[in-house]
Amino acid sequence: MTVYFIGAGPGAADLLTVRADRLIRNARVVMYAGSIVPESVLESTPDDCELINTARMPLDSIMETISSYHDKGIDVLRLQSGDPSVYSALAEQVRRLTELGIDYEVVPGVPAFAAAAATLGHELTVPTVGQTVILTRVSGRASKMPAGEDLDTLGKSGATLVIHLAAHDAQRVSDELAPNYGTDCPVAVVAYASRDNEQVVRTTVGKLPQDIAAAEITRTAVIIVGPVLSATQFPDSFLYSDDRPRDDHGRTIPCVH
Repeated sequence: MTVYFIGAGPGAADLLTVRADRLIRNARVVMYAGSIVPESVLESTPDDCELINTARMPLDSIMETISSYHDKGIDVLRLQSGDPSVYSALAEQVRRLTELGIDYEVVPGVPAFAAAAATLGHELTVPTVGQTVILTRVSGRASKMPAGEDLDTLGKSGATLVIHLAAHDAQRVSDELAPNYGTDCPVAVVAYASRDNEQVVRTTVGKLPQDIAAAEITRTAVIIVGPVLSATQFPDSFLYSDDRPRDDHGRTIPCVH
């Protein structure tokens, strides 16, 4: 028996990976995280598949349910939004499965920040403008942030920030980013990326609180901050340079210093 942690992506059913889709179409038991996994993602499950909404289930109850299927030798699919590597509460589930001796496998999915960038039509790493992307969040009910991972500290890097789980706290985000990015730094908020009810707000650090409030966005959104969002003047990537040394297969030949 195996528990498959499947990244269900940002919401659009056609953004599931081929592997995820195959597993879902042959599933006997699917545990999904409530409304953050759209019904369209569940539509391809077999008619006799047992669907279990875990939105209101404590973790211990989830593990007890998984254990019961383990005893029966039935695989369980655990659908989680986005990609399991980011803010999926995977670590605590895996810890318990390991203690119980239950096998598991992780199936990656399209993360929310990638879907948001696609909606915006932006690359988040632009030559000479921004080559670092930081995925982060703010302290809240879920858990406290470790020391040194607050927005003010991270903002000192000047990197592109992708802030999750913070749409409800836009004033705080604005206040903490302004000293490092300035109030005119571009911001893009993407809610429900890839879904039918997707929303996009383009604003600045200073205007973020009022604009996000006007759009009535309070959840299921990422806030992207950084100069890359408005960059228009920058050199072409070295990838396309005629000066890039290539081998016979077009691969870059490493420079030897």
